[in-house]
Amino acid sequence: MLKTIYTPKAPAAIGPYSQAVVCGDMLFTSGQIPVNPETGEIAGETISEQAEQVMKNIGAVLEEAGTNFENAVKTTCFLADMGDFQVFNEVYAKYFVNKPARSCVAVKTLPKNVLCEVEVIAKL
Repeated sequence: MLKTIYTPKAPAAIGPYSQAVVCGDMLFTSGQIPVNPETGEIAGETISEQAEQVMKNIGAVLEEAGTNFENAVKTTCFLADMGDFQVFNEVYAKYFVNKPARSCVAVKTLPKNVLCEVEVIAKL
């Protein structure tokens, strides 16, 4: 059975999808972008500022599902510019201290023209 996860502490979905879904004892998040859930605006202009907001949003979804960053098994990271890789990694490393499996790719464009997006698979 699937369970949909929603928290007002993270941005609402901007399309026909959920913030996250629980399947068994696993959580699958949708990609989180650096939208401040209180204002609906993009948080920050630099990769560091935007990555911090992404991590806050992921943290809120993980918490709502009853898990945390330490239980992350796999992440997929999308960057608008691979030149931001090092700075993005500095922010990422503060949150994903258990070093889950990860893919990180540069993409042509992200929703709302943000600089980064991250999705997570975590155990509950």
